[in-house]
Amino acid sequence: MLPWRRLLRPLAVLALAAAALTPTTAQASTAPAPSSGWNNWSCKPSAAHPRPVVLVHGTFGNSVDNWLGLAPYLVHRGYCVYSLDYGQLPGVPFFHGLGPIDKSAGQLDVFVDRVLAATGAAETDIIGHSQGGMMPNYYLKFLGGADKVRALVGIAPDNHGTTLLGLTKLLPYFPGAEDLISEATPGLADQIAGSAFLTKLNAGGDTVPGVEYTVIATRFDQVVTPYRSQFLDGPNVRNVVLQDLCPVDLSEHVAIGLTDRIAWHEAVNALDPANAERTTCASVFDFD
Repeated sequence: MLPWRRLLRPLAVLALAAAALTPTTAQASTAPAPSSGWNNWSCKPSAAHPRPVVLVHGTFGNSVDNWLGLAPYLVHRGYCVYSLDYGQLPGVPFFHGLGPIDKSAGQLDVFVDRVLAATGAAETDIIGHSQGGMMPNYYLKFLGGADKVRALVGIAPDNHGTTLLGLTKLLPYFPGAEDLISEATPGLADQIAGSAFLTKLNAGGDTVPGVEYTVIATRFDQVVTPYRSQFLDGPNVRNVVLQDLCPVDLSEHVAIGLTDRIAWHEAVNALDPANAERTTCASVFDFD
């Protein structure tokens, strides 16, 4: 096992604890992301890329940090790209995605409407990392999002929750720990495999008609475990394992969303399947 993978395991646990114990004394920042090519509200989709792309960050992420790599990658390829902050908690700046996930889906609903109004497009595509790849499913199934979204691309999404390498199974042995997480950071509790939120989300099937789903997972994921729990089941689904595209790609849960150009290349294929190009290890050098 690689040393950096050993380090990430306790860091994930510390992140859960830190979020649960964060003081709530001030309002979280709601400043919009800078428009370094994205969040450009005057952008008009082209005939080649007629749908704007909405980027949905993961837990502890935000609309800027999660997308410093992928957003410019998409803009360079001619897409109108937008990102939002969601799941903010009072007194917790910068680290978002911690509020109740059904409420976060409502924030996505409002944001998508704003994007469609600004661009004049009839539909959008969504790319999400981690929770950001799972949360839009609630929007699609329960908030009318299926009529406004053509494709959902989840990069390491926790579609069926996570055991966090089995650590969530230890919560019953620590009295009060689960209640503390649920009360202080409900967005974390919602992502535990078997939670009431996930039971509702996945009841009646993983997908809805009219939306094309792509899941891009890595075998080295140490946060959403087991990694195959990320996969969706349905006739309109494509589940992809990163190492099937490039066997030497060692990206784990964070890197697959933040820095992995092979995953990004495959995401672009999902946005524009008619012009898809085979994703391989060489895709890391695709600068066109």
